[in-house]
Amino acid sequence: MSDSATSTLPVQDARIYPRGGLDVLSRTEVARLRDASSGGMHELLRRCALAVLTSGSASDDPRAARDLYPHFDIQVTQQDRGLRIDLFNAPGMAFVDGEIIRGVAELLFAVVRDLAWTAIELGPEYASNLETSEGITDAVFGLLRNARVLKPGDPNLVVCWGGHSISREEYLYSKQVGYELGLRGMDICTGCGPGAMKGPMKGATIAHAKQRRSRPRYIGITEPGIIAAESPNPIVNELVIMPDIEKRLEAFVRLAHGIVVFPGGVGTAEEILYLLGILLREENAGLPFPLILTGPTMAAPYFEQIDRFLRLTLGEAATSRYEIVIGDPAAVARKMDAGIRKVREARIAAKDSFYFNWGIHIPLEFQRPFVPTHEAMAALDLHHGRPAPALAADLRRAFSGIVAGNVKEEGMRRVEQYGPFLIHGDADMMQALDGLLRAFVEQRRMKIAGEYKPCYRVVA
Repeated sequence: MSDSATSTLPVQDARIYPRGGLDVLSRTEVARLRDASSGGMHELLRRCALAVLTSGSASDDPRAARDLYPHFDIQVTQQDRGLRIDLFNAPGMAFVDGEIIRGVAELLFAVVRDLAWTAIELGPEYASNLETSEGITDAVFGLLRNARVLKPGDPNLVVCWGGHSISREEYLYSKQVGYELGLRGMDICTGCGPGAMKGPMKGATIAHAKQRRSRPRYIGITEPGIIAAESPNPIVNELVIMPDIEKRLEAFVRLAHGIVVFPGGVGTAEEILYLLGILLREENAGLPFPLILTGPTMAAPYFEQIDRFLRLTLGEAATSRYEIVIGDPAAVARKMDAGIRKVREARIAAKDSFYFNWGIHIPLEFQRPFVPTHEAMAALDLHHGRPAPALAADLRRAFSGIVAGNVKEEGMRRVEQYGPFLIHGDADMMQALDGLLRAFVEQRRMKIAGEYKPCYRVVA
């Protein structure tokens, strides 16, 4: 094992041969993954690969791993006998006794698989396919199918949302909820990072072991802008990298049979607004979709503030689509189990699949990628009098921009260059938004470590 010239951290070169779903790539796919030009995929591949090779990292700075391992590189080669991946100056933490850890290797293969698929199937020559709602949904389906996460079977997949920066008590609570869900035969899907994304998976592993489940699923869904800041936690055994946050959110909703939300920050608020904006549409009014907001007793004020904000912005009708359960993991699991039974009945009646929710209507305004420039953030229409789904879509974009300014490298660069994003809207709405964001800062929900400097300014 050798050291890089600028770091004392151990690094290692390695040559590995993927198996099981990533045996071959086309010459075109390999060429795009090796393309190091400004429009090529190689830098994105290098960044995502480094994130999974540092799986379990506690940092949420997307530049940290790159600075620690500046000489890391990865090359993908298609040979007559199959695919070969060469690693140079790879983090030593990904190896044991000179061999790459099996779970880390699987995540690395997932990175290559998903980026190769995106480079071709969602490449510039197919951009017209992504101009309609149906085309975007088909793209989400195709990527999930290529990743082999669409598996027939009775509904049992619970998506868990929540922050990467949470208190110890909140983390332990999320683990207990995961345990109760696992005892009832439910698999877990999260954003794949630390905190409330790791806790439910960790709890479920114990429950699945107790119930002697032989093939439990711990699905992590991420996207390139997030994975560098939130490396996959070690429990993830099925990783999917979606091309952007909107397709990531759609993947969660299409896969989920129910969703549990733990305390979190702006990313969690974005997820809640995305889902409620969809569920409040008339087309989805009768669709069963269990949504439970939960946390330990000390998190009650957090959910009270979230609830007030949702009532103020989206109206009282929004409250009918979610339930708040405080301090009772078993009750969360029982309610989720009952809710999923209704989902099963509804899917059978509608002749919809169990593994992909075709029946839920997601309009184009929730699917189009939002690029959080300063102009786009200032132009968001955050005023009363708009239909709740439309307002939810713009509120979701506001939180998405703050996420970008906090942890996504491109967003961080924009803030460093032009200053904080300005968010405008009705006075009462902006006051509530500012209060919610200030609470996130005070409760250290924006960053895991270090002093937080806001990337936004709320203007009434």
